[in-house]
Amino acid sequence: MKPNSIALPLHYGKAPFWLLDRMKKLSRIIISLIIEEYGENEFIKRISNPIFFQSFSNVLGFDWNSSGTTTVLTGVLKSVLNDSEFAIKIAGGKGRLGVQTPQQLEVLGEKLGLGEEEIGVLKKNSKLAARIDNNALQDGYDLYHHAIVFSEDSFTVIQQGMNAHERMARRYHFVPEKFRVISVEEPHSAIVAEKKETEVCNLTSRQSRESRKTILDILRSPMSLKRDLELLSVKKVHAGQTTIDGRILSYQVPRRLNWDAIEKAYELQPEKFENVLMIDGMGKNTLRALALVADLIYNAQYDRQDPARYSFAVGGKDGVPFPVDRKVYDETIEFLESLIEQTTLDRFEKEKMISRLRK
Repeated sequence: MKPNSIALPLHYGKAPFWLLDRMKKLSRIIISLIIEEYGENEFIKRISNPIFFQSFSNVLGFDWNSSGTTTVLTGVLKSVLNDSEFAIKIAGGKGRLGVQTPQQLEVLGEKLGLGEEEIGVLKKNSKLAARIDNNALQDGYDLYHHAIVFSEDSFTVIQQGMNAHERMARRYHFVPEKFRVISVEEPHSAIVAEKKETEVCNLTSRQSRESRKTILDILRSPMSLKRDLELLSVKKVHAGQTTIDGRILSYQVPRRLNWDAIEKAYELQPEKFENVLMIDGMGKNTLRALALVADLIYNAQYDRQDPARYSFAVGGKDGVPFPVDRKVYDETIEFLESLIEQTTLDRFEKEKMISRLRK
């Protein structure tokens, strides 16, 4: 899926209990239908699709374009999936719940019968995904929501960041994977946002491949790094001045770098960029400084293009585009429950039922 756009303005407040209760009932039915027909991994594949995610929220009656879409829908799905017979679980959440993800992965992973190695992979990917969207992709949005959705053999990550100044949020969907370490290059299925930033530091882009390699080289031999940074800091840049390849020379060297993290990287001699991201203290400023040195001293450019990318059935919580119709909502739940009861039918009858449902 190629990036497009979904608006996510910051909304405050909570979903009312009467709506949350119905959201849980209806989502349980929809999840049951998907799993019954296609299996657990298909649900993970669909929830990693931002259009499906947004549409699911719309069908359940939540805000059509709110930042709360992410937090509330994730909370609803977490409540339904974690306390049920479904072989899909969700760890993480907003704020403090996101920080507790490793502990939740241990408990929920054991429920699914995952081994220590598999849970370890999920823990690493949880941390790596957060470092990717907070540090490797610097787009002006700070993460405040992190969730990892997983089954017995696949997973996806859904995160959300906030730009408090612009009062906007954006959601990051990762490509669903089997149990293996997330690729740093092009890891997203899509990034959901209203506004495309004019310039970002995107070290996850395939156009930043040479930049990542050069950063690794710099960290393996950092003796000249301070000299290079001093050169960039004192260099006078005039308005409109360009480099020899025609690019406008516009940059600001971060003032504070974590030299302990740089020294740790030198000791580890990392061979892969994800190993750099996993080093404690290797934050935004330090990575941005390394990217600037790679670009302006060694001519290894990083991608400055913003990689960022929707519908209603029963109404929306805030009355947009119209108030939630409780009667229609309850009738929808009853109708879909009747479909679930018919899943014991033979294959021929099921196909007839699904054909009617599609119509």
